[in-house]
Amino acid sequence: MLDIDAIRENPRRVKEAVRAKGAGSPELVDRLLEIDATRRSAITELQNKQERQNTISSEIGRLKREGNEEEAQARIEETSRLKEEIKTLEENVRVAEEQQERLLLDIPNVPHPSVPVGETEADNEVDAEIGEKPGFDFAPKPHWELAEALGIIDFERGAKVTGAGFPFYLGWGARLQRALLNFFLDRARDRGYTEMQAPLFVNEDSARGTGQLPDKEDLMYEIPHDGFYPIPTAEVPITNFLRGEILDADRLPLKFCGYTPCWRREAGSYGSDVRGLNRLHQFDKVELVHIVHPDDSYRALEALRKDAESALDALELPYRRLLMCTGDMGFTQSKKYDLEVWSGGQEKWLEVSSISNFEAFQARRTQIRFRPDPEAKPELVHTLNGSGLAFPRVLAALLENNQRPDGTVAIPDALQPYLGTERIPAQD
Repeated sequence: MLDIDAIRENPRRVKEAVRAKGAGSPELVDRLLEIDATRRSAITELQNKQERQNTISSEIGRLKREGNEEEAQARIEETSRLKEEIKTLEENVRVAEEQQERLLLDIPNVPHPSVPVGETEADNEVDAEIGEKPGFDFAPKPHWELAEALGIIDFERGAKVTGAGFPFYLGWGARLQRALLNFFLDRARDRGYTEMQAPLFVNEDSARGTGQLPDKEDLMYEIPHDGFYPIPTAEVPITNFLRGEILDADRLPLKFCGYTPCWRREAGSYGSDVRGLNRLHQFDKVELVHIVHPDDSYRALEALRKDAESALDALELPYRRLLMCTGDMGFTQSKKYDLEVWSGGQEKWLEVSSISNFEAFQARRTQIRFRPDPEAKPELVHTLNGSGLAFPRVLAALLENNQRPDGTVAIPDALQPYLGTERIPAQD
């Protein structure tokens, strides 16, 4: 959520952000400012009438003591009128504040000046490409064929038990999932993150706090009877861990990591991009979250990016870093990188991490603040997060890039201690 004072001071900048992100109409900003003007006018009038009411109340006692009953009665009648007018104004202020709050929730974050302006993923910038794509002297298979041949993932029975996008992992597949979990968490811990085991369901306030509501309702599953949402990412519970709290400045920066299953409807996803592990409704992920001093947030963004990239480096997976354009970066972000791994069997790039700086956008919604010193007024922190990493496409790339002609899959050196083998054997 943006600061209403900042919107009031520079509405053109906010309108440009709405237009650049394709997030509604710039007229929304004009409507917000109209309601804000109405709200402030009503507050001023309310305060004036409350002051008049207080003045009259003291006058009534004085007039009665002086025996001026007629004047005292006139003041009493004025007090009665003021009471009704104040009640009406209080209701007007309440309604205007609710309207303003709803509109503020619909206005996206303002992109950082370094973000390229664009409308679609075609306008994203390739910031770097790291590693060499694998070469094969045989026809490489996509991971869903490899998984079937190895007997390590069962997509059909997952669809039978739940639906498409809910696979079973079997044998080496399940062990590979567990190996990735421990590998990612250990790397995060070694890089200074505090590990957290977070709730898998959140309430509406938490979903609103990180920006899933009201922007991404169609992507989330819901448990309406209890008012819970199965988390689409561990970003939601981990960031909300400190919701409504005021931190001492010396506690910053805070770095949390957490493994969770995640659930997403992925409404509107069709075609070859949903084959196999490319797009699931339930998947596993390790999330990295930073809560920092505002002056440090863009240094933290680059550090967070390096933390996520280090896992890809260790797994010897070729990847590229994208700087996302305004129209493809999301509602809540001020700046965002995507990391995509190369999948040798499909010959395409697969996203495995998004690394984002939200500046104070989430912190204003969640009211996570800090005191620069013990006597200072609380200020909003900046929040950042990134996947470190999402499992399915990493697993897909590991299988595809490391497949061998004999049907086995080699395991990168860094992952071997976690999996307990140098390669996944072919089935007899």
